[in-house]
Amino acid sequence: MSMSARLPVRTEEQAREWSLVLISQGIESALEQDSESGTWYLALDPDHFSKACHVLRLYVIENRNRRWQSPVAWAGEVFDWRVWFWALLMGVMFWLDRVLPADLSNAGRVDGVAVTEGQVWRLFTATTLHGDEGHLLMNLASGVLLLGLAMGAFGPGAALLGSLLAGALGNVATLVVHGRDHLSLGASGAVMGALGLLAAQSLVAVAAWPWRQRLVRGLGGALLLTVLIGLNPSSDVVAHLGGLVGGLLLGLVLTVWQRRSPASLVRWDPWLAYLCGIFLATAWALALLKNAP
Repeated sequence: MSMSARLPVRTEEQAREWSLVLISQGIESALEQDSESGTWYLALDPDHFSKACHVLRLYVIENRNRRWQSPVAWAGEVFDWRVWFWALLMGVMFWLDRVLPADLSNAGRVDGVAVTEGQVWRLFTATTLHGDEGHLLMNLASGVLLLGLAMGAFGPGAALLGSLLAGALGNVATLVVHGRDHLSLGASGAVMGALGLLAAQSLVAVAAWPWRQRLVRGLGGALLLTVLIGLNPSSDVVAHLGGLVGGLLLGLVLTVWQRRSPASLVRWDPWLAYLCGIFLATAWALALLKNAP
């Protein structure tokens, strides 16, 4: 095999590490060092050079994510610490709602009349608002855990976008049940959406379990947690259940995607994170413009 294409690397250790990565994908390489500069290279077949660069790019992205992740050994799960950026956003939005002249709660909450008149962005903005400190702390306590695990399972972008969409679906459900006069806000639907994502992965991804065991552990665990943290009589139960069902459906899509093409999900995850940010930024821009004095 001719190896005339060379890929520069920082150190001999990195060259050996990347060589093993390429071997695992059926791409042969050889370590070379420039005698004058001391630079290390991976020598590759020119026909495999593009594929090798693609494989290594995905490997670098995956390992960049792992710096933020910690395995939860007793549960066989991975926790992504970047969930604290979501928690920070929730805290900042709560603070801004208290200090800004603009009434963010009025502009961004789910208002049945306003939504049916076209202000659909409220389905998204409401997931970043909270009524009081207790409401905020309750959603942060459960959200950091569930969303952190979902981010570890699917990637931060996929989990954040999935939970946001699930929260919006939960808000749709509550309007269908309660009607046009309903008002609500809170991240609990999105938090339950994260729970739905995890339940969907349990149902599909653990192929070694018998289907009854997967059903009991996945749905049973999700329903138990729903009862514990989502069926408070003072909370919006319909939004919680709608978010859970939305998360289950979206989680099934993500799990199938992950099983069929894990590299593709890794590659698209940053773009899903950007899309989530665009959704929220656009929704809030529309909300503030609509409610500008």
